[in-house]
Amino acid sequence: MKKIVIIPAYNESECILNTVEDIRNNAADFDFVVINDQSSDDTGEICRENNIPVINLPINLGIGGAVQTGYLYAFRNGYDVAVQFDGDGQHPASYLNSMYDALIENKADIVVGSRFIDSKGFQSTALRRFGIRYFTLLIKMITGKTVLDPTSGFRMVNRDTMKTFAYDYPRDFPEPETAVTVLKMGKRLIEMPVEMRVRQAGKSSIHLFKSVYYMIKVSLAIILEGSRRYDDR
Repeated sequence: MKKIVIIPAYNESECILNTVEDIRNNAADFDFVVINDQSSDDTGEICRENNIPVINLPINLGIGGAVQTGYLYAFRNGYDVAVQFDGDGQHPASYLNSMYDALIENKADIVVGSRFIDSKGFQSTALRRFGIRYFTLLIKMITGKTVLDPTSGFRMVNRDTMKTFAYDYPRDFPEPETAVTVLKMGKRLIEMPVEMRVRQAGKSSIHLFKSVYYMIKVSLAIILEGSRRYDDR
């Protein structure tokens, strides 16, 4: 089966080489592509100089647009499995093969790498953990399913889900909303324990004000997504 790692990257010049090297060393049977989301640093140049496959977006699309670009690329190029993988070094590539095994053995549509099953490694900040628990509860109320790490960006999908995401994907903060999407569509979502790292360099773009915006916007998006009829898709 053809497998690809989608690496959305915005100003990840300090991390991108280590991220790619991790994949090369620990998941050699996965292809990979960097989606350079109009970085203002030299992320794109570093990829070009080091022969790293890269798609340079002409404008900044945000995380959702960058990831959707990766899914569309994967689908159009005949990949069977795609995995979203942060460019900042938080996601260890050593889990990719076990995630693939879990996808196949459980006949799952999506496998989410969860920080909170074994509660090991970097657990995020207290404020974000509160938000994650809130989204877990909201998703449970809407779908009847428990997703312990609904904001995890470490996710592997099969080709059918790849097609869904290639043509319909939220622009901002997409992970909780798309968890609702796949569950309401009757797809099989499973979580497996992973141990994530602190980002290797740089800083998150989500500050306090943006966190409040995030909570409100994603809550409304989840509620709206939960009310959609699935013959609309």
